[in-house]
Amino acid sequence: MNAYAEIHELQELREKAALCIIVATKGSAPRKVGTKMLVFESGRIKGTIGGGNLEKKVIENAIKQIQKNRPETFNHDLLHQHNMCCGGSVQVYIEPINKMKRLYIFGAGHTGQALSNMASLLDFEVFLIDERKDQLDMTHTKGVQKLNLDHKTVLPSLPFDENSFVVIATFDHAIDREILGYCLKKPHAYLGMIGSMRKVELTKKMFAEAGIATKEELDKVDMPMGIHIGAESPEEIAVSILAKLIEVKNKLDE
Repeated sequence: MNAYAEIHELQELREKAALCIIVATKGSAPRKVGTKMLVFESGRIKGTIGGGNLEKKVIENAIKQIQKNRPETFNHDLLHQHNMCCGGSVQVYIEPINKMKRLYIFGAGHTGQALSNMASLLDFEVFLIDERKDQLDMTHTKGVQKLNLDHKTVLPSLPFDENSFVVIATFDHAIDREILGYCLKKPHAYLGMIGSMRKVELTKKMFAEAGIATKEELDKVDMPMGIHIGAESPEEIAVSILAKLIEVKNKLDE
């Protein structure tokens, strides 16, 4: 089993699972050090670490670690704990596989380009979205998926879930607000919009008066986006936004 290829596929599909690796053995054991098995939250497995009561217990441990979302090493005495005649001992390391976080960046201007480049270095699946092909063509970073579509066309086609991160930074305030109004009603981990305090306050006023969103919903939106570090250049603004994304992402993985 190519465990690492499987992990990549799992991250893409957002399916919860854990990687189980035999890291040490003593005496007689069913499989050697380095043997890997994937355990899904449903109990389904790919690969095997030797079968029998050992494997059954490892599956139980893996499901618990998926739910706890933290790695742990387990020691197994094959004879006394599992009634296996091998008689040796096995140490199994179990690590939950964190699901990929999708980052939708609306706007391929200077800040959007800088943010997509930086975010691609982390565990984000990055989508840079803009109707302006010339702006998208300025980004050549591997791993950044470019969508040359207008927001009204692309929004209904995008999947949203609790691991979706949305950054709104287009060339037009009206477009920013339309995207914000749509995404507010979708599940997400993070939703932010770029702009001045005046733009933010005007947006809140417009949304409240039109009944688009409640004050509580609007207060959850990160706007103006990012951590306040006195950023001025597009690159500095991108750093401030990315810092906020990392903060939210890491809290999800706790």
